[in-house]
Amino acid sequence: MQSQGSSDMDGETRPAGAYRLENEGHVDVGGDRRERYLSVLDSTLAYARRRNYVGPDYGDGLSSRLLQALPIDNRWLNLAVQETVKRAPVDVRPLFRVEERRNYKGAALFTMANLNYYDLVGDGTETAPSLAAFDPLLEADRLADWLVEERITDYSGFCGGHRHPIQHLHTKGVPSDPDIVSTTYAVRALLEVARFAEREDVDLDPETREKYASYAELARTATDFLVEDLNYREVEEGAKIDYHMNHPDDSYTINSAALGASMLVDLYDYFGHDDLRERATKILDHVAACQTDRGGWPYRLPADASHLSMDNHHNGFVVEAFQRYRDIVGDDRYEDTLEDALEFYRTELFALDGAPNFDEESAFPRDIHASTQGMLVFAREGDLELAERILRWTLANLQVEGEQGRFYYRKYRHHTKRVTLMRWCQGWMSYAMSEFLLACARRGRSPEGPFEAEPSGADRETDRREAAPTPET
Repeated sequence: MQSQGSSDMDGETRPAGAYRLENEGHVDVGGDRRERYLSVLDSTLAYARRRNYVGPDYGDGLSSRLLQALPIDNRWLNLAVQETVKRAPVDVRPLFRVEERRNYKGAALFTMANLNYYDLVGDGTETAPSLAAFDPLLEADRLADWLVEERITDYSGFCGGHRHPIQHLHTKGVPSDPDIVSTTYAVRALLEVARFAEREDVDLDPETREKYASYAELARTATDFLVEDLNYREVEEGAKIDYHMNHPDDSYTINSAALGASMLVDLYDYFGHDDLRERATKILDHVAACQTDRGGWPYRLPADASHLSMDNHHNGFVVEAFQRYRDIVGDDRYEDTLEDALEFYRTELFALDGAPNFDEESAFPRDIHASTQGMLVFAREGDLELAERILRWTLANLQVEGEQGRFYYRKYRHHTKRVTLMRWCQGWMSYAMSEFLLACARRGRSPEGPFEAEPSGADRETDRREAAPTPET
């Protein structure tokens, strides 16, 4: 298949290796991109901050006070209310009196976005007026504290989950049920916070540095949750894990397994323990073996176990998991898998103008989560032109008119779902834009130089500490 996007802004081909900007103090995004997008990121974070990161969420229909007031708990009634709230062409949450909550995964996304914002802007209040009114490190601090306080206990290790009930076809998920997807992003956020404790350019008191370091140790215990509670088991083609505690035995969710592997890779990146890398490799071996000839993955195996097929953002999760393995482990084990996956993802799940297709067969609905995951994947790949094209499409089609930094959920063929979901819209947009701008900053530092592979594990952390500048006096 012919690629629809160029390899990067300079026409270069990106070799395997790291995309991520090293934390070397505040950075300069440079060029027109900073002027064009930094104010949008600022406004996106401000929207969430004003609401304390609380808002409507995807699949939150069972938080309806009307439904909870009924004397019965019926699966089919639950599904009817949940899917009506989710799929109605207008927002019916006020009608059903759906309670708004802070989403666990959303808090992790906002934590990382605030940390990124700190590095992008620092004390440059002339480029971000709201910095006079808020401290992004303080925001990240209180969100990380909340992730720790609101974790789900009584399991083998650190874990988290959705904070509203979800009715599945066969089972009902409750807020005390953890899942690997929510846990993965919380672990990533806590590790990013912990890295700030090791930076000499960040002004933290000793007590805060100690607290942040303890968050990394807590995050490491998520391995026990994955292995013991999510039934890590080796199979002929690698290893498998469960999505959540009540997953049906007759199907397997591919993207959640890939995210679990990426969590192990993130922990390996921080701690450098070989057992983390080995387990991640076995899980990804099985995921790679499940890749279709087309290059993508169905949502579940068998494919007919879900109404979703090879949809956009779930395939993006899988692609990013293989990218993170390549960039952090420094191994080309999945080179062919990733090459085919990126080709499928780029050419079949995105239109030429950057619009996200819903899946391999349908363009609509065009979902903001698909846009943000595409930005993350292509920014990591060094294809900044395509990442920017996706961002520009999103700003033109899903940003609320006259309200910079607020986004709608989905665009259908004949209408737009005019609801702003705090995690699905604002959380993902703030995180994806901040990662995109950091990728632009890295390109701006070395516009003609090659991308270099990062060292892995503990060696990478040593390099980061040595590269951090001495704080100014």
